[in-house]
Amino acid sequence: MKKIISGGVVRFAFVAVALGVAGTALVAQTSDDKDDPFLWLEEIEGPKALAQVQSWNAETDKIIRAMPDFEQDRARARAILDDEAQIATPDEVMGDRVVNLWRDAKNPRGLWRSTPLDAYLAGKPVWTTLIDVDALGKTEGKSWVWHGADCLAPSYKRCLISVSPGGTDADVVREWDMDSRSFVTDGFVVPEAKSNVAWIDANTLLVGTDYGAGSMTSSGYARILKQWTRGTLLSAAKTVLEGKAEDVSVQGGGTQDGDRRWVFAYRATDFYNSEKYLRAADGRFVRTPVPESADMRDVIGGRMIVFLNKALGSVPAGSLVSYSLPDIAAGKTVQPEPVFTPSKSQAIEDVSATDNVLWVKVLDDVSGKLLALRRDAKGSWSNRAVALAPNATVHLLGGAGKQDVAFATVETMLEPPALMAVSANGTPSKVQSLPARFDASQFKVEQRFAISKDGTRVPYFLVRKKSVTGAVPAIIHAYGGFRAAQTPGYMTGQPYRAGPMGLFWVEDGGAYVLANIRGGGEYGPAWHEAALREKRQNSFDDLHAVAEDLIKAGISIKGKIGISGRSNGGVLVGAAMTQRPDLYGAVISGSPLHDMKRYSKLLAGASWMAEYGDPDVPADWAFMKLYSPYQNVKKGVHYPPVFFYLSTKDDRVHPGHARKLAAKLKDYGQTVYYHEYMEGGHSVGADHAEDAVRAAMLQAFLKRELMGEGK
Repeated sequence: MKKIISGGVVRFAFVAVALGVAGTALVAQTSDDKDDPFLWLEEIEGPKALAQVQSWNAETDKIIRAMPDFEQDRARARAILDDEAQIATPDEVMGDRVVNLWRDAKNPRGLWRSTPLDAYLAGKPVWTTLIDVDALGKTEGKSWVWHGADCLAPSYKRCLISVSPGGTDADVVREWDMDSRSFVTDGFVVPEAKSNVAWIDANTLLVGTDYGAGSMTSSGYARILKQWTRGTLLSAAKTVLEGKAEDVSVQGGGTQDGDRRWVFAYRATDFYNSEKYLRAADGRFVRTPVPESADMRDVIGGRMIVFLNKALGSVPAGSLVSYSLPDIAAGKTVQPEPVFTPSKSQAIEDVSATDNVLWVKVLDDVSGKLLALRRDAKGSWSNRAVALAPNATVHLLGGAGKQDVAFATVETMLEPPALMAVSANGTPSKVQSLPARFDASQFKVEQRFAISKDGTRVPYFLVRKKSVTGAVPAIIHAYGGFRAAQTPGYMTGQPYRAGPMGLFWVEDGGAYVLANIRGGGEYGPAWHEAALREKRQNSFDDLHAVAEDLIKAGISIKGKIGISGRSNGGVLVGAAMTQRPDLYGAVISGSPLHDMKRYSKLLAGASWMAEYGDPDVPADWAFMKLYSPYQNVKKGVHYPPVFFYLSTKDDRVHPGHARKLAAKLKDYGQTVYYHEYMEGGHSVGADHAEDAVRAAMLQAFLKRELMGEGK
């Protein structure tokens, strides 16, 4: 496995700004904000704002925790999440060893550990603990949350360890020695900030971080990338690439390709476009010919594998091409070489290279397929399909380079995950599989297609009890943005969709729906672009179409359909609620965006303007104001009850979005449930304890509002 940055922007994850002391301050008002009575709720840790949050939390706790099955559901959710029968996924293969972060009841923040690769492949790992994150936090008096390790290949003796206080995106980076299993005395340390750090060699790093006034972009990412040599002060590091204040970020990255290490730098001019640079032998960074709209995915055999988000000559968007790195480094003119083009029903989702095989995971009508690609001496690429379970969700986890083995998990909504090791000839073998955690024989799963307002076929997955007849309450989860495909997973293990809540809901007789609306990556770049900026309404229409299809098919009825969305999905469910309050009976809004007039001024919001538009540009606000949830809630309209969940420590999406919409709805006499957790960052749960509480709360909310229990 390799460490590499795709196109200079971490895809599918919002970027954010470190809060520090400034996190308690109110963002500056403009003349447009003078009529906003709830602007004070943007003061993240202001005493008045926190007092209001605590009051709302208490109101919700009093109702939800009194529900008959709340404690039973919480305990069961915690047992499921803490169950030691988990897939020990390979976070990285370091030569002949596999490393993994393991979390369970005894280790809620995790054990970073390793095992010999041979033992792992045999299904009999022998784990050695490297870092006990819980013990580290206790010793240092910090609420550390693991953010990962970057170990320098090919020896993997030195690592850059990233930990975050309380789960924020801002973290601390420290150098770790594998042999002594300790942090390096006088080693590299990057203080808490929104940083990106990459190895050049054992004594040199690329560091993008907060270097002081003017060193960060308006999105809160590093604007300046420096080369830092061991034994010198970080403040004295040499600048190698500098962006503009209006850029998203400047970042470094690197990957091991056989015996050679390739080092890159990226200047992300917006969320979807970046200049890509290669470090030459003399230390210069050479601009590559890769289109700014394309994403770098991996390196194999001296060739950079690139995903095209836009057509390049005769090569369609959604395809893979490759470029010769030695030729780029030598200053030669380089032409792209076609690698793979998916069919119309397919989309490339994951790419990972081992020494001689390029592994490509594609979606085919949202089902996963794994391909093994090889390049011959003439530059032609062949591909072989790996025989994995049909109609399943496949996650490509990376591979073991020299062994040319890929690791992938395979699961469905009713079949638990199995970890597969796939050899160079495409033969899979099972490394580990989980036992069933519920009786799947009582359920059925269907993939259905709704027809949206403009005639587009929108797929969705539906889970119900076989014994259910007639219309029942339903919950639809969707996302619809940032090229992020929503693929179905085993019903107990979907933390992004509140963990085992979906299972509990279906067991109680409800219908659970995962909708693949436009804006995601289910069908490649075109599916995303169909809901971009001024076309955002298409994603809302798709969600409405799925709900209407449930009604038309007799699966549910108007007013008994709940909708759930998190992060970008908050925009989705907020807009859907305001546009069709008659259609929906409950709304779950997690870590959401809601005030699209001010989002670009709040934390990392400026980095997402390529997705939504710039509200300060009149032409953009003209289409954004038509759906912005905060601006479209009207007095006198009856809206479905809303459950907001979020974290005070979310330094990605500002908690003011949820707070202000909650306040406005309550001011208009609407029903609001609210749960703001102090830790956890954008993902809300810093550990399984909070994840279990949230799952039980959302289940209780749906039962109360859609099934009428507890009223």
